[in-house]
Amino acid sequence: MPRFPLIRTLFATILAAAAVCAGDARADAPIDHKSLFVSGEGGYHTYRIPAVVVTTKGTVLALCEGRKNSARDTGDIDLLLRRSTDGGKTFGPVQVVWDDGPNTCGNPCPVVDRQTGVVWLLTTHNLGRDHERQIVGRTSKGTRTVWIAKSTDDGLSWSKPVEITDAVKRPGWTWYATGPGAGIQLRDGRLVIPCDHMNFEPREYCSHVIYSDDGGATWTIGGIARPDVNECEVVELLDGQLMLNMRNHRSGRRERAVAISDDRGESWSEVTHDAALVESHCQASIRRHSLASDGGENRLLFSNPADAQERRRMTARMSEDEGRTWPQSRVLHEGPSGYSCLAVLPDGGILCLYERGEKDYRETITLARFSVDWLAGETQ
Repeated sequence: MPRFPLIRTLFATILAAAAVCAGDARADAPIDHKSLFVSGEGGYHTYRIPAVVVTTKGTVLALCEGRKNSARDTGDIDLLLRRSTDGGKTFGPVQVVWDDGPNTCGNPCPVVDRQTGVVWLLTTHNLGRDHERQIVGRTSKGTRTVWIAKSTDDGLSWSKPVEITDAVKRPGWTWYATGPGAGIQLRDGRLVIPCDHMNFEPREYCSHVIYSDDGGATWTIGGIARPDVNECEVVELLDGQLMLNMRNHRSGRRERAVAISDDRGESWSEVTHDAALVESHCQASIRRHSLASDGGENRLLFSNPADAQERRRMTARMSEDEGRTWPQSRVLHEGPSGYSCLAVLPDGGILCLYERGEKDYRETITLARFSVDWLAGETQ
């Protein structure tokens, strides 16, 4: 950046004009930003993997992994939670949802049952000394397992996690992850959790979903999308189809992968790619904002670090044609940004819980709170 004020101002003006001409998202500040988890504080080296949901009573539940000793994906990792009862304006203290000593309790993926108010939390577990490459190669002491817990009091307390690996993981699968992000409930009541896994033979990364038709009591493996995709989220479209939005893995694509299901997630179409959703091989979030049938507008939301090369430039987008185009967008943070999760408040306000920093995206997990009008460019 030029050192002299006049040149610096001219340079900034040229950059801004170029961005407008290129159709870039606008880098205006959102209404509110709040750092909920700050790495190095609270006894944890790093906080990662955000997930946020809003309960039937309007309570905001913000979850993440608390990594005790390093930023690595393995080791002593706990599942943590903070609650807000005022729409994300203020939050209570950090709660430990699951701590299994030196082992890894990770990948929080909650879903709210609208009929019962129960919050289900899907998560994964492995021995802290086992690394992903060892689990993938079947040289680890243990393997990746799948667990579920629930809260019936808006996140104040949680049941002891119960293992469901046998129901949702096939014998040929090695690595496994729930989410990250959040699950959804279909209009017919089915609970759907986005997941990913790796086959041992042939070596192949895939996305899949698991679902429950009995209010979370039992879970079943749904359809599998392949190849070269992994972390994903799912949204229900107006016509009842499901859209699976996926991270590319070990491919040269720099745009999000997409698959469609017309049987409630029990099978998926061939994988295509959305050129409008630029990615740097990172997790992203997609969420239904509203439906015209409920008195609002037909709107979908999407968030990710919208840069083709680096995890930076966290961007929120909105579609009013069921994800065919994403013309409305705003940049939440120009700097380093990572994983994110979207949620919608009862009044239509939008929450984006995401990894954010000035030098590294793992510095904080921050909550952005903003309105549809701001995202649509109708307010500054």
